[in-house]
Amino acid sequence: MAAVDLKLFIAGEWTEGTGDDAYEIHSPVTGEHIYTVPKASQADIDRAVEAARRATEEMRHWTAFERADLCLRIHRLWQERVEEVARILTLEQGKPYKAEAIDDIAESGDYFYIAAEDVKRLKGELIPTTERHRRMFTIRRPVGVWAAITPWNFPVMIPMEYVGPGLATGNSFIVKPPEFTCWALLEMAKVFEEAGVPPGAINIIPGAGDIGEALVTHAGVDAIGFTGSSETGKKIVSKMGLKRSIMEMSGNGPLIVAGDADVTAAAEAAVYGAYYNAGQVCCATERVIVLEDVHDAFVEATLKAAEAVRLGDPFDEATTMGPLNNEPTAQKMDRHIADAAAKGAKVLMGGKRAEGFPTRLYYEFTVVDQVPEDSLLSREESFGPVVPILVARDDAEAAAIANRSHLGLQAAVFTNDLSKAFWYADHIRAGTVIVNDSTDFWETFQPFGGAAGTETGWGRQRIEEFTDLQTVVFSLREL
Repeated sequence: MAAVDLKLFIAGEWTEGTGDDAYEIHSPVTGEHIYTVPKASQADIDRAVEAARRATEEMRHWTAFERADLCLRIHRLWQERVEEVARILTLEQGKPYKAEAIDDIAESGDYFYIAAEDVKRLKGELIPTTERHRRMFTIRRPVGVWAAITPWNFPVMIPMEYVGPGLATGNSFIVKPPEFTCWALLEMAKVFEEAGVPPGAINIIPGAGDIGEALVTHAGVDAIGFTGSSETGKKIVSKMGLKRSIMEMSGNGPLIVAGDADVTAAAEAAVYGAYYNAGQVCCATERVIVLEDVHDAFVEATLKAAEAVRLGDPFDEATTMGPLNNEPTAQKMDRHIADAAAKGAKVLMGGKRAEGFPTRLYYEFTVVDQVPEDSLLSREESFGPVVPILVARDDAEAAAIANRSHLGLQAAVFTNDLSKAFWYADHIRAGTVIVNDSTDFWETFQPFGGAAGTETGWGRQRIEEFTDLQTVVFSLREL
């Protein structure tokens, strides 16, 4: 296919910007040059921030029902473009078109539908006062201008996790996706135009870390939404000052297989969590902690379940796993597998890049047994198609191993004992504990956050994260 020239979306207009350079992007699927996107300048960023401030000043005075109607228009128009944009997503990101990309794009639009319903029920409260002549109540107000710095693994869905509830509550956004996965998102910006989103309420400026830093430190940006690595998150926190933030940073979630577990179901869940999006998910199968009594049976079941994984062309309906998205991720997989093997782990399947594909980003589905705790495969987020198996003597040791990580996003436990399931939920430090399902589970409306020190995420009510609580006090005269 012929490469396309993309534009930035700023203040409701398509523009080549005022920068003097551009990114040339190649597909992880085919290796072909698929698009060129301009590099934004500081002037482009300033223009987007100014437009966002104007837009949020307008929308803060809209009623909740007006903003809800806008979100519902976006949702309706979004669904008309799902299959078209899913093809772009597959080409630039690598996930299987039929098995993953279509649902990915469709679900991304659902955040507007959910936000439209939630904002109509976003209420304040009347607060009792100590004096008869006073009345006190609270109102939810928009925070203002958000910079949403989002990752390449879900380049449409994750930005909409911010934009959906944020727009419904009257906020504006400058979204910065990575330059190498921005085409599908920019294509969906046409929906915002058609739906009548105020110019400047949603701006999209792809780019590398320099664009993100310019937004994080910009005086006109009120809040930061970030999803990505914990290392980048730490840098953002150190630079953003007193801005509001929502930070979701990395995961190394364990899947624990207790002695009474359904071993076959646990193995299938572990394999799914490793091959979905080629393991490039923050809640993927990053560590499997198996009690030694069921270790051999689990390994056998895992190898059997792995036989169903089909690595290949993501546009082929028979494919269940496409390529990794980028070379740094593939190099990290190489490094983690080599380190684990050097420290005594046993590579039972895969463990290397696949041959005979258009790019070197196709990675064999991998199963590694007897993974040492001090290996990179155990300590860090691998972000690739690997099932790393660790062994524990008992439940107490399994929980201790699970907690020896600073990346406590999601965990899973397989057990048929209800009391044991609750025991694990009480003892594992993770934002979500899933019983008898993959770590790779989420719903669009569930709270999604972390524990263990480095992650924060969506609060109890996601939509409230995008508001400030204002208290209004009336002093009334006696009649």
